[in-house]
Amino acid sequence: MDKIVENTETDLNEILRIRREKLEALKQEGRNPFDITRFDREYTAKEILDNFDSLQNKEVSLAGRIMAKRIMGKASFCHIQDGLDRIQLYVRIDELGEDTYSEFRKYDIGDIVGVTGFPFITRMGEKSIRVKSIVLLTKSLQVLPEKFHGLKDMDLRYRQRYVDLIVNPDVKSVFITRANIMKAIREFMHSLGYLEVETPVLHNQATNANARPFATYHNTLNIDMYLRIELELHLKRLIVGGLDKIFEIGKVFRNEGMDTRHNPEFTLMELYEAYADMYTMMERAEQIFCYIADNVSGTRKIDYQGQIINVEAPWRRLTMIEAVKEYSGVDFDSFTLDDAAARAAAKKHNVRIEKHWNWGMILNAFFEEYAEKNLIQPTFIYQYPIEISPLAKRNKEKPHLTERFEFFVLGNEMGNAFSELNDPVDQRERLIAQAKSKFGEYDFTIDDDFINALEVGMPPTGGMGLGLERMIMLFTNSTSIRDVMFFPTMKPESNG
Repeated sequence: MDKIVENTETDLNEILRIRREKLEALKQEGRNPFDITRFDREYTAKEILDNFDSLQNKEVSLAGRIMAKRIMGKASFCHIQDGLDRIQLYVRIDELGEDTYSEFRKYDIGDIVGVTGFPFITRMGEKSIRVKSIVLLTKSLQVLPEKFHGLKDMDLRYRQRYVDLIVNPDVKSVFITRANIMKAIREFMHSLGYLEVETPVLHNQATNANARPFATYHNTLNIDMYLRIELELHLKRLIVGGLDKIFEIGKVFRNEGMDTRHNPEFTLMELYEAYADMYTMMERAEQIFCYIADNVSGTRKIDYQGQIINVEAPWRRLTMIEAVKEYSGVDFDSFTLDDAAARAAAKKHNVRIEKHWNWGMILNAFFEEYAEKNLIQPTFIYQYPIEISPLAKRNKEKPHLTERFEFFVLGNEMGNAFSELNDPVDQRERLIAQAKSKFGEYDFTIDDDFINALEVGMPPTGGMGLGLERMIMLFTNSTSIRDVMFFPTMKPESNG
């Protein structure tokens, strides 16, 4: 019968004390594991398992963390786990010698060991390693969560992601998929001739009134500075400079609320293409999602929480007015630019609005109230009101609307794109109008250098921004943005 290595009924403080005593004893004996600087491993557990037939009875070396251990007299079993997989070790006293075997028996769950041995299959049919030598590389001074119950406290999982990754294999799989998605995006963008660039994270102006920035201070320059909330204005400068197809993937920061779809720090991709427009960006959005589906998921029909999302192109396209009419029954085309009629419609349909809002703002409020939640399959919504789209070109036939779209999946906005406004006069006027209703307590200012760049001349350009965490949530079947971020923003734990 297996011996219980650590009794979960034992007081945790006592277990931690014993582990520290074991480490101190090793130090006294001159065998401090933290003095070891290197272990030459030839294989990972996955490489051994995948190539088992060719490696049987050949000496191999590997390393990993002890995840389970069964002591049975003169022979024992344990499982070690590395970054890719786990494998069983078969440890015998007559292979190691009495002293080394005695030391092995003292190892704890969570310790990291280096091993040499021979792959073989046990009588139970499990691929294993017959251990020839084993060395303690790192002594774990903490206790891993019990394997059957795991680490389930969500707050603790986010705070101690390092433990979460060790004991919850599905979590590691999500982040491996995330890495593969990022790789696929770059592959696709490079295949179309886009150049990846980097722009500043620190800005010396707060230049967007639609999101609250994080403010800081630069001591040497003696100026206020702001963490960027978008990548747009610097990337457009590069379009002016003659880089015709560019993209950037980077962190942006918004000092706003937190929920399952929002984190103050998140990953944004923006792409810009000269001589393109909003409709080119629609194609790019479809292409990116299909490329990820084909190369990461292996299917364009994504199972998300039991619902099949089909990313196959073409996606549905609706104007904002059409979407509002379909889901609320209110036709904003029937009272175009009539603010009073829009306010009356809002009152009748219980849509909450501010007193100063006009027709365009109220149209957007109707969309958010009635239409957005119904857009489950990938859907483009275009022709946004000009009041909420200061960087997009006007629609030629309907100048109160713009050449802007957002696309939605599962009722959530996934991306935002424009036929980019390149008229410097119109752009300055719109930014001034935006500045008059500055957001929050910081000084929202006009980026005069950006206007100067437009005056130099920016070609007709299509641009798009994609929130990558929301995309990754779809492809990994995750219900919270925190589940696809290694270290989501958390309130500090009290030290008291």
